[in-house]
Amino acid sequence: MSKAIPSHRPLYSEKQISKYFSHISLPQDLQELYHTSSLHKNSNETLHFLTQLQRHQLATAPFENLQLHYSSHHTISLDPGYLYSKIVEEDNRGGYCMENNCFFGTVLRSLGFTVHNAGARVSHAVTGDPAGGFECWCHMINIVTLSDGKKYMLDVGFGGNGPIQPLLLDPEHSHSQYIPPAEVRLIYDNIPDNTDPNQKLWIYQHRIDPDAPWVPMYCFTELEFLPSDYEMMNMRTSQSRTSFFTYRVMVVKMILEQGEVVGTLMLVGAEVKRRVRGKAEHIMTCKTEVERVQALGKWFGIRLREDEKAGIKGMVTELHGESNIGD
Repeated sequence: MSKAIPSHRPLYSEKQISKYFSHISLPQDLQELYHTSSLHKNSNETLHFLTQLQRHQLATAPFENLQLHYSSHHTISLDPGYLYSKIVEEDNRGGYCMENNCFFGTVLRSLGFTVHNAGARVSHAVTGDPAGGFECWCHMINIVTLSDGKKYMLDVGFGGNGPIQPLLLDPEHSHSQYIPPAEVRLIYDNIPDNTDPNQKLWIYQHRIDPDAPWVPMYCFTELEFLPSDYEMMNMRTSQSRTSFFTYRVMVVKMILEQGEVVGTLMLVGAEVKRRVRGKAEHIMTCKTEVERVQALGKWFGIRLREDEKAGIKGMVTELHGESNIGD
């Protein structure tokens, strides 16, 4: 009996990819480009295709951790087959970082791209810790190598302030387009947590406008991480009581207009907010579970089953009020 090749990764079928393209509303000309021989030969066409693929993914599959709160099992699976069913075959569902990026990496590989997953450390600044520094390995990104040898980082699982297009891994080309007036960049540098000043990582930074200071979002390595690495990382981020995923309900979806990301729509805890072109708007504060479930349907198109609604009973994230589900 032959043994499976260790480097083998699952792929989605042509039929699955076609259904995925339709699900994310990828423009027809780009779907046709995928079937031409020039896609992987012309770097400009390839980069345009990847940019639009990433943006349509971000605008369709939200960054969300609902399964940790609205389910009977409160666990996360990184199985590519399961992720395809959840993200493509269910309405308006996505996942948190490792779910979305594992799925997207499998899509890229199925499209014929040279891609590998790498690990990242999220900055404490993201969660409001003034002490700074970085978390443990708790995030996943994708690195794609094009036919000209250039490498790009693609991330569809960071939520607000996350990348909206492929970012070139080149220290001389740091700034990249973002939703004006905000800006993002990649720098290659040491992080303050390291004891060895010669150790360097790619650091993804964001600032709200050109006059604001740069804030690190996460740092990452080009070293390929294996599926077993993510099993361990996923266990920590989805089950540890110190992981904010376990004590905060989150849904973040990018707003796309004519191929450009113009803002974000988000639910964090009980608050529903929208930010478009730098202008923030508070939409509502959910006081009960009934209101939050209704908000998920109205603003995100996410409609939970009755068993999913019941899953949050007794959780620290449950909203208490007179009209709570099941009362």
